This record gives sequence, structure tokens and C-alpha cells, in this order.
Amino acid sequence: MDWTLAGGLAAGLLIATVTAPVGVSGAVLLLPIQLSVFGVPNPAVTPTNLLFNVVAGPGALWRYRRDGGLRGDLARRLVLGTLPGVVLGAAIRVFVLPGPNVFRLLIAALLLPLGLWLCLRALTPARHRPPSAGELSPHTLTGLALAVGVVGGIYGIGGGSLLGPILVGGGLPVARVAPAAFAATFATSLVGAAAYALLSLVSSADVAPDWWLGLTCGVGGLIGGYLGARLQPRLPERALRLLLGTLAAALGALYTAQTLN
Repeated sequence: MDWTLAGGLAAGLLIATVTAPVGVSGAVLLLPIQLSVFGVPNPAVTPTNLLFNVVAGPGALWRYRRDGGLRGDLARRLVLGTLPGVVLGAAIRVFVLPGPNVFRLLIAALLLPLGLWLCLRALTPARHRPPSAGELSPHTLTGLALAVGVVGGIYGIGGGSLLGPILVGGGLPVARVAPAAFAATFATSLVGAAAYALLSLVSSADVAPDWWLGLTCGVGGLIGGYLGARLQPRLPERALRLLLGTLAAALGALYTAQTLN
């Protein structure tokens, strides 16, 4: 148990330090480690990941707030859309998609093309790109956040980690998207964790989180998230886009390989 908790602390710290600069909490990469290394069962791994987000989120959010990154209404619109979606996603995860194979295939189908798309946009010279169609309308943004919230509730990432690549791929700067994505992840993870706690009372499946592991990983993520958010202003926009795309594509490829095997 001691080695597991120490490993969780280290994993949360390292992953959050790398992912926080692009608005990703780290849960998206921590999930396969919890499944394969720490042996957290399905579907309990999802609320364990949400617990990680709840504990880890304030570190990066405090730093982004201090730097002024949470100004504007982008964060508010993302939160309003993802909150109801994550509750619906939690119910789907427990009653419709309890098996790991369908779960992994769904995430692979989402993240692999999304990551490749983002990398391609980052590598394509700006002068060769078509003119931007502008920012999404408020209603479109809320609808997108709702759909991503459902997926986030299924996956245990709160939704922000999927909204980040989509919005950055659409042309918004990482420096603006990252704080808003983190805010959405934190808020929806709070609601999602509570939803799973209630669902555990009416489901025979193992849907309660691994409290000790989730908390320990979260403490590491709390520290790593602050460090990563502090690092972001020192990284060029192109490097941030490539990092975000590479993370999404690599995870999608990993889940594809696991599903085929």
C-alpha cells in the first residue's frame, strides 16, 4: 500500500507538471496508469480520476487566477455546459458502458483524430491556413461543452481536457483556453464525483472511488499543476499546441492498441 501511494503521488506530480501548461489536468493520462499499474477496477477508476481532479485542480487554478488567465466569460460558458453533461455521462458509464473494451474504444476514437488534427494545425504554416471563421457563438459553445461534458463524465476527466484540444484546434490561443478548461474540469469533477457517490448506492458494480489513491495522486497533481501553470508563459504557443496534440494522439493510440489486443 505504501508503494502504491508513493507511486500515485509521483505519477500525479509528474503528469500534472507536463499537462497543466495546456489546460489538461493530467487525469487523461493518469487513468491508464490506474488501470494497468495500480489495478483500480472498472468502473471505479472513473470516480477515482474525478477525485484526482478535485484535489489537483486548485493548484493550477490559483496560479492562472493570479496571472489573470480566468478573466472573461469563456470559463463560465464551459462550466454551464459541462456540468449537466457530466451527470448524464456518469449514469451512462455505470449502466451502459461498464466494460473496459467499449470504454477504451470510445476514447481512442475521440482522442486519436483530435490529437492528430491539432498537431497538423500546429505544424502547418499560418499563411497556408484558411481564414478563421471567428469564435464560436455562445449557444454553440455551450452545446459543445454539454456534449463534451457527457464524454468527460464517462471518461472521468471532467470535460475540460477534451474542450481544450477542440478549442485550441479551432484557433483560440492556448493561454486563453487552458485556464477556462481547467475551471470546467474542476467544477464538473466536483459534480461528477458526487454523482458517482450517489450511483454507488443504487448500483451493484464497484463504482465507489479508491479514496486513498485518488487523494494521493491528487496531492501530487496539486503541486504539479501549480508548477505547470507557472511554466506556461515561458513556453511558445506552437510548442504548447504540439504538446496538447501529442498528448491526445498518444493516448488515443494507446487505447487503440489495448482494444485490439
